Amino acid sequence: MPIRRIQNIYVVAHDMERMAGFYGQALGAVLKFRDGDAWTQFGLGGGNFALASPAEAGAGDKGATVTFEADDPDAVAAAVEQAGGRILDRRNMGGHGRTVTCADPEGNVFQLFARAATGGAAAGGAAAGGADIGAGTTVG
Repeated sequence: MPIRRIQNIYVVAHDMERMAGFYGQALGAVLKFRDGDAWTQFGLGGGNFALASPAEAGAGDKGATVTFEADDPDAVAAAVEQAGGRILDRRNMGGHGRTVTCADPEGNVFQLFARAATGGAAAGGAAAGGADIGAGTTVG
């Protein structure tokens, strides 16, 4: 009985209207379904992303970190700030890409991710200060 796919990723929203507006404005999330203040479902990047009220969320839900891939995470990060979110951290992982860690207006943490540019040493690898151990993995 294998897992077929990730059906949905959601975060808990206490102010559904505010949070739905934030994700629409900051990430360009397209509304697919809304059930009042209980659930808001978006289409985003070919998958489903949703907001759940505390009553709709799973028992004991503590949240998760969702990572959204973007061609230009810096432009998206600017939109996050304009929409009322915060930038918490920026990290360059060399050949593995880079992330911008953000928080939405209710403090839920998410990341923006960009793949590293391809092209040998400029994309990371041993020339970037790590030890190349093969299979595209760099440590150090």
